[in-house]
Amino acid sequence: MNDDARLQALARRIFAAQPFTQMLGATLESAAPGATRIHLPLRADLLQQHGFAHGGVLAYLADNAITFAGGMALGGDALTSEFKINYLRPAQGEALVATANALAAGRRQAVCRCEIHALRDGTRVLCAVAQGTVLPAAPTERG
Repeated sequence: MNDDARLQALARRIFAAQPFTQMLGATLESAAPGATRIHLPLRADLLQQHGFAHGGVLAYLADNAITFAGGMALGGDALTSEFKINYLRPAQGEALVATANALAAGRRQAVCRCEIHALRDGTRVLCAVAQGTVLPAAPTERG
């Protein structure tokens, strides 16, 4: 198995092992060196009182997409050290898609950027952008 295939298999195992992710119903659409895409169908229980996706749902997507992109760039399991999110417009529609890419990666950290789009009536609407720093998981946290 080559390194790309090993990393993709690791990403899929980690994603499947996240109880919160499974509860939300997110799927890992793609994982490649330094990049990832996560899809989340919007349901009524993920909305806030105005009918928009709750900000915490968008923050989850940004955090997870950034972490997976960083982990893929760093070559293994990773954790988010910090991230910042900008909410650009209300997220409404059938689903949300978070796409993240590593902007720079070294041995000890990766800096990643994420865009979150709402899919509404066949149109993609940019709802949020985020940037974060990802660190390799400590050996005791890798299980």
